[in-house]
Amino acid sequence: MDWGNVSTGDLVDALREVDWSSPPRPVSEFFSRFTLPKSSAKWNSRLKCNLYYYRTNYFIMIVLILGLGFLRRPLAIVAALSTALTIAFLNDSFAGTFSEKVTRTVRQVSPHLAAKMRPPLTPVIRGRSSAKRVIRICGRPRRVFVMIFSFVSFVLWYVSCGLLTVAWAFAFGLLATILHASLRTPNLKARLNTFREEFRAVWRNYSEL
Repeated sequence: MDWGNVSTGDLVDALREVDWSSPPRPVSEFFSRFTLPKSSAKWNSRLKCNLYYYRTNYFIMIVLILGLGFLRRPLAIVAALSTALTIAFLNDSFAGTFSEKVTRTVRQVSPHLAAKMRPPLTPVIRGRSSAKRVIRICGRPRRVFVMIFSFVSFVLWYVSCGLLTVAWAFAFGLLATILHASLRTPNLKARLNTFREEFRAVWRNYSEL
C-alpha cells in the first residue's frame, strides 16, 4: 500500500473506526530496526503506516507517560484514566463494546432499564445512500458520554492542580510517538496484503480512489 496517498483525514477516520481490541505489538518488535527516512515522502508514508500499525502501543505509551507524571498525585492519575476513557469513546469499536458490556451488566439487575438503554432501530431504505451511522452508548448519543467524561476529567485536573504537568507529559508522549513512528522502519507485516485489506475495510471511500 502506498501510504503516501493516505490523507490525514482518512487516517484519523481509520483510527476511529478500526477495532482496538487487538493486543499491542511485541516490545521486541516495537523497539527494533530504527533508520532515518531518506526523503520527506518516505517519512510521510512511514509515519502514517506506523501510527496505524502500532496504534495500541502508542496509546499505552502515552497513558504510561501520563501516569508516570502523577505518581505523587493519585487524583491526577484518576484524571488521566478518565481522559483516556474519554478518548477511547471516540473509537467506534470501543464505544460499541463498552455499551454492550454495560447493558449486559444492567440487564442482570434490571431488564426494564436495560431495554431503555438499547439504541433505536435505524430503517434501511433501498436505492438511497445510507446516512452516517450515529454511534450510541447505552442508548444515548456518543457525544453525551464524551462531554460528561470530558467535564469530569477537566474538574479532576483542576482539583489536582495538574493541568501544567499533564500538558508537559502529554506533549512528551506525543513527541515520543512521532519520533518513534518517524524512525521505526516498517516491517514486512505492515506491508502484507492482509494488513492492506484490514485498512481497506475501515478506510472511508477507499474503493473510489
